[in-house]
Amino acid sequence: MPDRAVLFVDGNNWYHALKEAHVHDLARLDYRRISEALVGPRTWIGTRYYIGRVDQAWNAKDYAAQRSFLARMTADDPAGRITAHLGRLERRKEHNQVATELLHYLANLKTPIDPSVYHDLVDLAKRHRTADVLVEKAVDVMLAVDLVVMAERDEYDAAYILSADGDFTPAVEAARSVGKKVYAVSTQPGAALKQAANAFVRLDAGWFAGCYRP
Repeated sequence: MPDRAVLFVDGNNWYHALKEAHVHDLARLDYRRISEALVGPRTWIGTRYYIGRVDQAWNAKDYAAQRSFLARMTADDPAGRITAHLGRLERRKEHNQVATELLHYLANLKTPIDPSVYHDLVDLAKRHRTADVLVEKAVDVMLAVDLVVMAERDEYDAAYILSADGDFTPAVEAARSVGKKVYAVSTQPGAALKQAANAFVRLDAGWFAGCYRP
């Protein structure tokens, strides 16, 4: 019987999980080796990496770094089984609680400080009362839709979701309802996914020792 395996990588969640687990030298990780190690005796047919696209106009350095990372990653497998799937990033204004608390502290200061220092701190807090952040959009939806649609089209037998994000639970349940096996993989705990998946594979930093490019 065929036992085809596909990996679905939630890029942002996976990256931060690896950093928190102290997996070193992330840029040198070989996703062909990671894929083959995870699927074991199954037939690995694809690894799909989902991430928000960095806009060159916002940050040329980050744009170049992302393009370089994705190019190296997809080149890990000459057969073309590793692919990148890009969502979008949107700029949002977020309230800076630290700046607000600093303004409140300065307004209620009981011990006088140098006036120039006081005014500099107030100006600093006012300038940073809000901050521009980049919010990833559509990426999780893309991954979830692909997981379910590919299951319904019988394009895999086993799926590995490299994420600890419980938001994927409905998609996991949908894929399993059509007879597919789904495994969640992360260096972090994922209680919701653990309940929904066939199994939750918890990795540690040592697991990646054989998964680096030379």
